[in-house]
Parts: sequence; C-alpha cells; structure tokens
Amino acid sequence: MISYKDLGLVNSREIFAKAMKGGYAIPAFNFNNMEQLQAIIQACVETKSPVILQVSSGARKYANQTLLRYMAQGAVEYAKELGYNIPIVLHLDHGDSFELCKSCIDFGFSSVMIDGSHLPYDENVALTKKVVEYAHKHDVTVEGELGVLAGVEDEVSAEQHTYTRPEEVQDFVSKTGVDSLAISIGTSHGAFKFKPGQKPEIRLDILYEIEKRLPGFPIVLHGSSSVPQDIVAEINKYGGALKDSIGIPEEQLRAAAKSAVCKINIDSDGRLAMTAAVRKVFAEKPEEFDPRKYLGPARDKLKELYKHKVINVLGSNDKA
Repeated sequence: MISYKDLGLVNSREIFAKAMKGGYAIPAFNFNNMEQLQAIIQACVETKSPVILQVSSGARKYANQTLLRYMAQGAVEYAKELGYNIPIVLHLDHGDSFELCKSCIDFGFSSVMIDGSHLPYDENVALTKKVVEYAHKHDVTVEGELGVLAGVEDEVSAEQHTYTRPEEVQDFVSKTGVDSLAISIGTSHGAFKFKPGQKPEIRLDILYEIEKRLPGFPIVLHGSSSVPQDIVAEINKYGGALKDSIGIPEEQLRAAAKSAVCKINIDSDGRLAMTAAVRKVFAEKPEEFDPRKYLGPARDKLKELYKHKVINVLGSNDKA
C-alpha cells in the first residue's frame, strides 16, 4: 500500500471547496506519456493553477501503473523546480470496477472515479458505495456518475446521451457518500461531438436544477473538449483526414465553471493539438527522425492550449 501523501499529492476535497466558493473549475487533463505530463505541469505552474492529472484504464495499460505513479511523484517535484508548488491530484478516470479502483488507491492515487452509470440505478449505488467505503479509509476522494455521455473515449463508449435525472441526485449522493458527481447534460466523449448544422448546446437548465437539489456539492463535467476548428484545419492541412465536428462552446463551459461545476475534463483537445504539431513537423521536415524534434513542438503546443483553457475557460489561474 502506497499513500498518495507520501508522493506529495493531494485529494480533491479542499481544492473543490475553494473552487465552489471562487466560481471556477479545476482542470482535469488526461496524460499517457512524459510530454503530456510536462505540458500539463508547465501550463499549470505558469498560470498558478491547481490541477488534476487524469489516468484512464487505457492509459494505465499503455504506460504501466508503476511508471505512472513515479511520473505523478515526479510531477510534484517538477512543479517545485519550475518555481511553484501547485496542488496536484492523481485521479483514475472512468474506473469501471471495485478491483480497478482499489488497485489505484493502493498504488498511490489520491482520487478515483467509479463509473457505474451503465448499470441499473440500484447496482450503480451499491458499487459506488463499496468504492467509497474503501477509498475513505485511506482519505481518497471518490467521483460517481449519474447519466450516460454519448461518444467514444478509450474503453468508454455509448451511442446516445441519457441525461442525468435531477430527482435522483440527492438519493444517490446520500446513499453512496461520494465526494463529487459527474453528470450528463449534453457534453460527450471524443472529438466528434456535434455534426455541422447541429447546435452544440449543453443543458445548463439541468445543471441549475441539480445545483438547487445539491447546494454546495461538487459537480463534474466529462467530455468537455471544444474541438478548436483552427487545430482541426491544421491537422487536415498537413495530411490528416478528420471529419467535420463541433465541440462544446467555451463560453458554455465558462458559464458552467461559474456554477457548481468544479472539475472539467479535457482530453480530446489536447490530442488534437499534439497531432497538429507532429503532422506539421513531418510535412515540413520529412527527413526528421529524432522523436524530440516532433514531440517537443507537440508538448509546446499542448502547453499553450492548456494555458488558454485554464485562463479563459476554467478560470483557475492564480488559484493555487
């Protein structure tokens, strides 16, 4: 058993409480490799923002759980080297079983998500409660989910939205003891959220109704990439073949961040930014074969994207 506290990490309880009072949201950025982690820490140190490092079960398989643990510990030291000791959470994104959540807790994660949203309501409650009981013994925070997001991200896939039902949230939170709740209000996983012609709109009315029923309780938005059209155009300019797609408008996310939403997950936008930078290098310098010469620019583009998100979308700059 490794305690996250020994790694220099924090759980989400205190930073969520501050975000709720301050009307901003904490960035939750997914990472799978060193360059992504460097970009996240550089962006958040430079903007003095707390951050949640998210690891999906797919990332855990890709990068190895032992390496991920030491990378997270290294991120804490790296932030100090860069000159600012920002709060860093290591969070399991979309854990789908008690065993996976337990393993992550035992390996030094400070926060886990148990996603039982695909199960019947009572089974979701039972599974979430089981994870909460184990996690809280080790002062690890737990995120649950009600409602189903459409789209595809790693192993998580659904054909269509099932909006969170506000009338269920109080019962779910009281029965499970979760520390935060991911809701479905129209955001979706992946880069292909809305087709051209569709109006991209999240159901802020559902969010506000949930706020009324759970005053002061931390709410989480998944699938909140905005799919920047300039980045998509750059990918396609340099040989990509991405379909037309529209993401979640940043002004809607900013409105959500000013409410009870205190954690916003952003993954696809980062993937797009890195891909655009790599394709540009390969197109302009086809003789290049040194990974540092294309992963370095990818890291730099990702850092600038994340700084923009922190300052203009989440409002978490200067909140560390």
